[in-house]
Amino acid sequence: MMWNMPVPEKRHVQRAEHPHIVKIEGVCGGEAIIEGTRIAVEILLDWDALAPAQVFDALAYYHDDREEIDRLRWENSYEYWKEHQADAAA
Repeated sequence: MMWNMPVPEKRHVQRAEHPHIVKIEGVCGGEAIIEGTRIAVEILLDWDALAPAQVFDALAYYHDDREEIDRLRWENSYEYWKEHQADAAA
């Protein structure tokens, strides 16, 4: 399952030297984000209790166990919750 955000056509997209990083006018204040998301590059600043090695290890785990993590992400999503709340209410 992809969680990508479409880039509005009328916004200026500035590409970085890194292939997955862009700056889009009006998205996250124009700061660097991971392309296709609204996740700021400053992820470690937002989660200052994490060491870079922990983040890299978590990313490696995801790539090795993508099916498991995608399933968990889906089960913890708002869409999944809405779907199952409707079932429980019926």
